[in-house]
Amino acid sequence: MSSDQTTSGSKNNSVYSIIKQALSGGHRDYTTGSIRRAVIFLSIPMILEMCMESVFAVVDIFFVGRLGKEAVATVGLTESVLTLVYSMAIGLSMAATAMVARRTGEKNPEEAAHAAAQAINLALGITVVVSLAGFIFAADILRVMGASPETVASGASYTRILFGGSIVIMLLYLINGIFRGAGNASMAMWSLWIANGCNIILCPLLIHYFGLKGAAIATTIGRGVGVLYQLYHLFRGKGLVRITLRSFKPDITVLKALVKIAWTGTVQFLIASASWIVMIRITARFGDAAIAGYQVAIRIFLFFLLPAWGMSNAAATLVGQNLGAQKPDRAEQSVWTAARYNGIFMLIVTLLFLFGSEVIVSFMNSDAEVEKVAVLALRVVSLGYIIYGVGMVLTNAFNGAGDTRTPTIINLCCFWAFQIPLAYVLSVVVGMGPLGLFIAIPVTETAVTAASYLLFRRGAWKKVKI
Repeated sequence: MSSDQTTSGSKNNSVYSIIKQALSGGHRDYTTGSIRRAVIFLSIPMILEMCMESVFAVVDIFFVGRLGKEAVATVGLTESVLTLVYSMAIGLSMAATAMVARRTGEKNPEEAAHAAAQAINLALGITVVVSLAGFIFAADILRVMGASPETVASGASYTRILFGGSIVIMLLYLINGIFRGAGNASMAMWSLWIANGCNIILCPLLIHYFGLKGAAIATTIGRGVGVLYQLYHLFRGKGLVRITLRSFKPDITVLKALVKIAWTGTVQFLIASASWIVMIRITARFGDAAIAGYQVAIRIFLFFLLPAWGMSNAAATLVGQNLGAQKPDRAEQSVWTAARYNGIFMLIVTLLFLFGSEVIVSFMNSDAEVEKVAVLALRVVSLGYIIYGVGMVLTNAFNGAGDTRTPTIINLCCFWAFQIPLAYVLSVVVGMGPLGLFIAIPVTETAVTAASYLLFRRGAWKKVKI
């Protein structure tokens, strides 16, 4: 065998070894050693985890798309409002990741487990209220979002089931945040793979027997199975964070610290999510085809954006653990490394959307009007993807440090004071229609990234105590 062949084989074995180690789980110390290797070890399972989360949305819209425009519109409108639940889940997940990562960096696994249990207590209390409200007012939610009477009549049961089962959404996000904070990203990945496998199997089967509401039942059951898997490993697993029943005894000090991070984290994501709801509401002016096309595009966006979000989650874990280990410079280097990799990934996605959007959309939808809107959205919005890829890493770096306030202020200014007025003026006042909304999105994301970059370089996030 030649020396070139030997070198090539060695490299292949090295790549295979890295991937195998990344997926195998177990505890690693991310506060020492190669930063590149740390980013890769965390990013691989986090990217695969987020791929599975994005598949949830794509699977539902793929099968529901066969039921007609009203069904697609129902899914889109419901998911738009359900982002309020996602916002709270992600806010709590941010708090859990930041606190568990900080305690892990301090080499204090007992306190990391205690913080995780207190976060679950908080999630359970919040979800009871949300589930009841969504279950009772399902039809009203669709009406407020501008759904047609036909869509309300056929889709209320779908909305009711998803909101009623929002506890599994909350716990799935939160517990995965706990695993990520501890550096066990592979556990978070496997929980999503299991949940998605159940959904993929059940979705077509239950839609066949129950129609649109079958999709909601399948999604809820799938996520529920994922949560059971998570809970098993939290209570009985061999990971760094292992919870006991004593861990759930209310601790006011820890709960206050979690709430302080979580409420701004929730508002941060809520601001962005609520702005998307307003964007959907503006889109409703242009008919069901525009709503359906926009929803198809959003699910395709998510399919590719969530893997990028997975890499940015790696930055959050590394920032939290390295700040806990009193290594702020290493935390900053980790962020720039993750941002560089994410930018490269988003460049590839941009090229894919610019030149292959028709093929991607046609796979998910056969309606010509809907396809036209979706293709337009993909091409226009993707123009800002590279900048967005860097921006989401910077945002998660703030969150990983426990500084959820800074990105919250950025979101408030950019999404509400800038994006929504710009979208309304371009689409309605200027008369550009859906194109106006799509143009406003990459322009706004560029502003978010620029603001995040300037504030990140100031370094105040390194001094946050949690």
